[in-house]
Amino acid sequence: MEPLKNIYNQTFIERLGKKIKQQCSFFDEQLFCASIYQKDWEELALKERMRRITISMHEALPLDYEDNLACFYNIAPSFKGLGGIIFPDYVEVYGLNNWEQSIAALEFLTEYSTSEFAVRPFLLKDQERMLEQMQIWTQSENEHVRRLASEGCRPRLPWGMSIPSLKKDPSPVLPVLEALKTDESLYVRKSVANNLNDISKTHPDLVIDLATAWHGENTYTNWIVKHACRTMLKKGEARVLAIFGYDAGESVELTSVHCEAEQVSIGESISFSFEVFSSIQKKIRVEYAIDYVKANGKRSRKVFHLSETVLEEGKRKRYFKTHSFKDLTTRRHYPGNHTLTVILNGKEKASFNFDIHMQTK
Repeated sequence: MEPLKNIYNQTFIERLGKKIKQQCSFFDEQLFCASIYQKDWEELALKERMRRITISMHEALPLDYEDNLACFYNIAPSFKGLGGIIFPDYVEVYGLNNWEQSIAALEFLTEYSTSEFAVRPFLLKDQERMLEQMQIWTQSENEHVRRLASEGCRPRLPWGMSIPSLKKDPSPVLPVLEALKTDESLYVRKSVANNLNDISKTHPDLVIDLATAWHGENTYTNWIVKHACRTMLKKGEARVLAIFGYDAGESVELTSVHCEAEQVSIGESISFSFEVFSSIQKKIRVEYAIDYVKANGKRSRKVFHLSETVLEEGKRKRYFKTHSFKDLTTRRHYPGNHTLTVILNGKEKASFNFDIHMQTK
C-alpha cells in the first residue's frame, strides 16, 4: 500500500502551483517548488510535507494575509479531501493574529477538507472565545461546519494539537455536544460520539452521568450514547452496561467451549466455538478478548465484539469464530503465550491459552 504522505506528490504540487498562479500572477512558482523540494523531502511524514507546502506557499506569495486568503477561497474547492488540508493549515500558521478573518476562513474551508486541526491553536489562545464560536457553528446548515464544532474541541483529537485544559476539565465542551445530540447527520453524530469517547478515558463518571441522562430521549441521541460508551462497554463497566439493558445475572451460562488449536504460527488463524444458554429471556452482549504478547514481552488486551441479541427463555445459541494472526499495518504479532477469553455482558466466562510461534519457512 502506498504511503499516505504520497498524496503530496509532484503532480499535486504542480497542480497547486498552477492554480495559485491563475489567481495571483505575482506567485513565484519556481521559488515555491524550490522551497518544497529540499534534500529531506522524501523522508518527511504526511504532516511534515503538508507544513512544508504551507510555508512554501507563503514564501512564494507576495500578498498580505487577507489577500492570500481571498486566493485560497477560490482554489480550495478544487482540492477536496486530505490534500486540501494545506489551506486550513495556512490559517493555523499565519492567521492567529487575524481572528475574525481566520475563523471565517476555517468555516469556509472545512467543507472541502477539514479545519479540525487548524482550529486547535485558536482554542489554546482564547478557549472561551473559540468555544463560543463553536456554539454558533452548531446551528449551521452545513454539516461540515457543525462537525467542526464538535471535532475541533475533542480533548484527544488524533493527529491534533493537545489542549491540556480540556483534558483536565472537559466540561466546557459539553454545551457544544448538547446542541448536536439530535443532529440528523451521521457525520456529525460520529464526531459527537468520538468526543465523548475521548472524555470517557479520563472522566468516565462525567460521561456515564451524561449517557444516563441522554439515553432514551431520541433515536439519534441513543446512537451517539452507544458509540460514545464503546470503550467503557469493552471494559465491562457495569453502570454503562445497565444503561443498555445488559446485566450480569447468573441466568446466562457458557457451555461447549472449544478451541481447535493450542499452537498457531504467525500468519495463521485460530478457530473457537461455544454455546450460550439462558434460563430466562435475556439481553446478551457477546465479546471475546485476546491478550496479545507485545514486542517487549508484556501483554496487552484487545476486546472484539461478536454480537448483541435477546436470548429467549431456555434457548441456546451457538457461536463459531475464526481469528486471524496475520500481521497488519496496525498490529504486528509476536511469539509467546496468548490468552483468549469469552465475555458475556461484561463478565469473563471462559479462557484458554495458546502459543504463537514464528512462521517456519
